Amino acid sequence: MAPPLGNDVHTIRSEHRHTRRSVLAGLAAFGALGAAGCTRVASASGKDGGDLLQRLRALGVVRLGIAGEVPFGYIDRDGKLTGEAPELAKAVFKRLGVDRVQPVPTEFGSLIPGLKSQQFDVVAAGMYVTPDRCEQVIFADPDYQMPDAFIVPKGNPLGLRTYADALRRHAKVATGTGYAQIQHAVEAGYQESDLVIVPDQVAGLNAVESGRVDLFAATAVTARLVARGSAKAESTKPFVALVDGKPKADGGAFAFRPTETRLRDAFNAELHKLRRSGELYRIVRPFGFTKAEMTTLTAKELCGS
Repeated sequence: MAPPLGNDVHTIRSEHRHTRRSVLAGLAAFGALGAAGCTRVASASGKDGGDLLQRLRALGVVRLGIAGEVPFGYIDRDGKLTGEAPELAKAVFKRLGVDRVQPVPTEFGSLIPGLKSQQFDVVAAGMYVTPDRCEQVIFADPDYQMPDAFIVPKGNPLGLRTYADALRRHAKVATGTGYAQIQHAVEAGYQESDLVIVPDQVAGLNAVESGRVDLFAATAVTARLVARGSAKAESTKPFVALVDGKPKADGGAFAFRPTETRLRDAFNAELHKLRRSGELYRIVRPFGFTKAEMTTLTAKELCGS
């Protein structure tokens, strides 16, 4: 695995600089809040599906693990929690009798360990449901389905539209830490050690703009939002990656500790109501999601069981 780009990437548009600073500030501010005003909710033994939902109702607050990634879950320039997953969590948990949400920012790779060690109650980061992750946590049904897209230099001079194109043109590929696009590129024929792994989508954009890589691979919604307004880069049309020679449907969902099936099932029930009423799409649309990215996939399908 190639090392991240590091801290020498400075040409970031102001809104992204502000977002990253806000995330760091949020880590400190909300960490202090957690220490001062929110007692850790112990997990039940798992008997009868756990009692976390009952405990959250009593406390009136649920702690959400987020990874500081636009548009999935982040602290905005005003220091407020927002994003596709947190806004959806607010709607669902209010219906479940929990009025407040408290963000716990962390790195993407720390979300599942943090959930298992009870640093927060739910992962609300648009996490893809994969068989490997299903062995560690339980998922609600996906709230979106997402193809991939690339961020490329303006005009897409190499004509990069799929991973096969990139491999054929010997393109240098960057993607984010823990991203599913690592697997997608490897399935296309790349060696993982040949990929440039960057800490986030802002670093990916800057790697493309500076010419250090030929493309940054991400979800379609991430590519659209990050490249928007760039004078040097653009996003490609969405495409479905191939895994084991077949189109791979990726869906993002909320994750819960395996003992808390009661909470997961209650969350699912309200999520399905929001989907049927159209409210789910209304909530996520401001974050760049389209109707094409709404889904009826289930966690069971994506877990492979």
